[in-house]
Amino acid sequence: MTAKIFGPDGVQPLPEFERDALNMARELQERGVNHGDRVLLKAGNSAGYVCALLALMHVGASIVLVDHQEQRESTRAIIRQAGVKMCVVDDDAPLPDGVAHQVTVFELMVAASGRVPLQARLSVGEWCERPDGLVMWSSGSTGTPKGVVKSGGSFLRNLDRNRAQVGHVASDVLVPLLPFSHQYGLSMVLIAWLARCSLVIAPYKRLDRALTMAARCGGTVFDATPATYRSMLNLTRRRPALRPALDAARMLCVGAAPLDPNLVDEYVAEYGLPLLDSYGSTELGNVSFATPENPVACGRAMPGLELAVVDDDGNRLPAGEVGEVLVRTPDLMTGYLDQDGGVDPVRVDWYPSGDLGYLDERDNLHVLGRKLAVHRNGHTLYPEVIERRAARAGCSTKVVALPDDRRGSSLVFFVEDESGTDAAVWRERINEVLPPWEAPNRVVVVDRFPLNRNGKPDRAALERQALADAAAS
Repeated sequence: MTAKIFGPDGVQPLPEFERDALNMARELQERGVNHGDRVLLKAGNSAGYVCALLALMHVGASIVLVDHQEQRESTRAIIRQAGVKMCVVDDDAPLPDGVAHQVTVFELMVAASGRVPLQARLSVGEWCERPDGLVMWSSGSTGTPKGVVKSGGSFLRNLDRNRAQVGHVASDVLVPLLPFSHQYGLSMVLIAWLARCSLVIAPYKRLDRALTMAARCGGTVFDATPATYRSMLNLTRRRPALRPALDAARMLCVGAAPLDPNLVDEYVAEYGLPLLDSYGSTELGNVSFATPENPVACGRAMPGLELAVVDDDGNRLPAGEVGEVLVRTPDLMTGYLDQDGGVDPVRVDWYPSGDLGYLDERDNLHVLGRKLAVHRNGHTLYPEVIERRAARAGCSTKVVALPDDRRGSSLVFFVEDESGTDAAVWRERINEVLPPWEAPNRVVVVDRFPLNRNGKPDRAALERQALADAAAS
């Protein structure tokens, strides 16, 4: 069975698609892109995007991935900092004025289609040798986004571990409902290529269309954020005609944000499949996965990687005790991009993740949230841990801590509830499962949480709303 690339506008067998990527690589080389040059790739999900990605890997370029919605001025700063030689963009991607060397994905596709097909095979050997084969940008959820520099070889080796542990096979049809310019989405695109399986490039921001495509293509493995799975569940309940999208599914994989256990239960009840959680980051790569054989929390670390949980003094904690998650991995980033375009190397044995969690007795990783402490009435609290506890009341909530001269901080609970249940009802339910020192000062009900470009709940937007509401009251 020949793997295929399914796009909104057409279908191509993978070998034919790779020939297009080879022709696109030739076109890039004729435009002056050489091995080791840094090339900005700023475009939305499309077959052309994947083709350009493979072409740049074949050339051996250092690929600087930028979200296609990134603002012009921040894009200008990235171009300068990274020393970008060429920009490959969508027609509508915000690009600063004065960028001389640029070409659109569409132009490259047209030029590639007019070439005589090559008999050569796509090769990424030179790209794998580059210590800066890939430059990605951290989400900035805990500060200013940073350029994370990764070697091409370590990135692909990490994906090979991922593929082996999760069990992607050549007969699979992958449906990543994620932006391809970020760690999770990019991983799934290249895993499809490594596994020689089919890939559905679906319009993930239009879930109705994405699910229609998935149904027609026979999607077997879905990957998305918790927020997308919540929207998918609500959508298929309102529009049962979309339910066949999951008929062929054998795995529903999730990552990029904390997963509500109640959502997992709803999928088991509705479709007979659990949501399989995972853990990783831009800096670390992919780390651990739940699997159909072991659908527990974020599963176990991949072979070749190790996990530990430590207290504030760095002492390793036994199973079940909560502390900071440390990761030892050969797939760690090369370093961060410095202001002059060089690489500030990261040399650590155990990388501190900044996440709170614990390992159970079978070495499954349970991640509770970021290690971002707030202080209230003499207690040290972790908002994302509180959110996990509130989930026991069936409450999907995000907790924002605001400065408070008297208490140290006050807690605003944003509850996601499309039905608009009164805040007082939610406060009562939350108080039943939380101790008094974690109880909300204020509860705000919203239809849905705002999301950032990674599909994670946008805590900065919620904090701005909480501050504005406090100032107005």
